Amino acid sequence: MTAFEEIFNRLKKILQSRSGKFTVKPDTDTSYGLYAPVGPATLAMWKGKSKAPVMPIAWVETGKSYVSFHLMGIYGNQKLVDSLSPALKARMQGKTCFNFKKQDDELFNELEKITDSSIEGFRKGGYIK
Repeated sequence: MTAFEEIFNRLKKILQSRSGKFTVKPDTDTSYGLYAPVGPATLAMWKGKSKAPVMPIAWVETGKSYVSFHLMGIYGNQKLVDSLSPALKARMQGKTCFNFKKQDDELFNELEKITDSSIEGFRKGGYIK
């Protein structure tokens, strides 16, 4: 197993353990995502017209140079961003993505907690059901 496969599998497990109420797609060797029903806050942002019945909330995918872990619930949640350790914040690319080239159990453990907070914040904000 390659290093990227190990990283992908570890990050995929984070999402799999939280997949109970969500739609999973795709589920491949290089991509795994969680989708949730659209909540009222999202529908309001879309001006009352549903663009899709579900929206992505978290996913992991293997690219050519790194493995990416995306958390939509961290977008616009400054309190959650401020709670990130400097080491995890250094892995952050853009507003919702964390990139990894090597296994780091300490960061992955922190990412598990952040994933829970991200999903809960998204739910409390009404963005997902």
